[in-house]
Amino acid sequence: MKKFPLLVMCFVIVFSSLTIGQNKSERLYYKDVKIKEIPAAMQCWTFRKFSFMETLPKVEELGIKYLEAYPGQKLYPDNEDKKVGPGLAEEDIKAIKDALKKHGITLKAFGVTNFDPSIEAARPTFEFAKTMGIKVIVIEPQYDDYKFIEELVKEYNIKVAVHNHAKPSKYWNPETVLKNVKGLDKRIGVAGDTGHWLRSGIDPVDALQLCGDRLLNLHLKDLDEAGIVEAQDVPFGTGKVNVHDILAQLTLMDYRGTFSVEHERQSDEMNPCPPIKKGLEYINSITYYKGYNELLSNWDGKYFKHGWNHYGPGHFVLDQETGELLAFGGMGLLWYSAKQFEDFVLDLEFKCHDQNTNSGVFYRVPEFVTSDDYIYHAFEIQIYDSEEPGEHSTAAIYDAEPAKLNNSYETGDWNHYRITVIKDEVKVELNGVEVNNWKMEPRGKIKDFAMKGFIGLQNHDSHAKVSFRNIFVKELK
Repeated sequence: MKKFPLLVMCFVIVFSSLTIGQNKSERLYYKDVKIKEIPAAMQCWTFRKFSFMETLPKVEELGIKYLEAYPGQKLYPDNEDKKVGPGLAEEDIKAIKDALKKHGITLKAFGVTNFDPSIEAARPTFEFAKTMGIKVIVIEPQYDDYKFIEELVKEYNIKVAVHNHAKPSKYWNPETVLKNVKGLDKRIGVAGDTGHWLRSGIDPVDALQLCGDRLLNLHLKDLDEAGIVEAQDVPFGTGKVNVHDILAQLTLMDYRGTFSVEHERQSDEMNPCPPIKKGLEYINSITYYKGYNELLSNWDGKYFKHGWNHYGPGHFVLDQETGELLAFGGMGLLWYSAKQFEDFVLDLEFKCHDQNTNSGVFYRVPEFVTSDDYIYHAFEIQIYDSEEPGEHSTAAIYDAEPAKLNNSYETGDWNHYRITVIKDEVKVELNGVEVNNWKMEPRGKIKDFAMKGFIGLQNHDSHAKVSFRNIFVKELK
């Protein structure tokens, strides 16, 4: 086994105490981060030359499913009086909701908006957000005391995030916002803007590290120049904002919000779609988990085992903050009962807490697990480093096909499995190296096997624990 400190270094980046401008030498490790798919939203300011109703089909055409509306956008193309925001009539609210449904778009955020520092002044905005199902209100006030905002956040359960424009705006430096929200409800935080940070001479990746779990909303931009207020927007991946490392940092932070596309280049304002489309293609190209579904559900930053069942002795404990499953006792099986999979790619990480750790990943378990009979009708990708290379060692198809080599990291390090199952063939990659490729057939303890079934994680015994995390699956059609 080989020692591989890379992942450890990545997490050092996240959990160290940081200030802006540090950790440049550690940035090189971002290239190895498996970037998660972060949903894109559209900041309607991008289409400021159009009405809200004209914006929606353009957003749908781009394939974007979420929206951040801004106050004051003309609602209809032929009406200058009705604007998006508080105070709209019921028929206009209904028209917005009907149009959103028609185009398959969800309204997630509203801003940048402001209100005077009182509950009475802020309440209409919160009522509008509640009516529209908006989850985040984005503001950029001139005051520092957010106590009255905290009261409304608790009352409405709607987040409030403070936005930054470039220097010399009040909140150009995220340290100012963080100082103001310290000690307040965690639903009050930062609405970062990568373009304005870069215009102000701040590395956006450093700013994200600093914000941590106070980051509630993000405007994603790429610029043609750094440190210049007049810098112009360019397609993602072509400018001075390091979009790859931004997405890698958001992945390491386990950011669960959206990023809002906000393309403001004046020469593009009548047709911003082509540069946006080009930028989204770049983001898709660097997103490792594009098209995957995460099998551990996450709501409001907490992980849950919804859809999972356990059979047999022992159990798994889920850390709701980190999404790590830790096995206790056995022999049992934690299986994902919400869906059966036919052809798929299963991508996950596992960690052995002892050299004698024994576990495995089952696939295509044919029926609901109510007895030990599943072990005779479903294959297991083994996890067992103390065994000599063979049919019972790590990456072997248990009792059927040995791995070509042992590419495990040392005990206590996270390992990465990528398991591809297509028809009657299975391929296993361990830490980036193909270690098994087999045409399945009944062999060893396996009497027969199904072409469709459930995925399961084994807890083998009480002597040596195993952990799992980042469990993703992509169905292959």
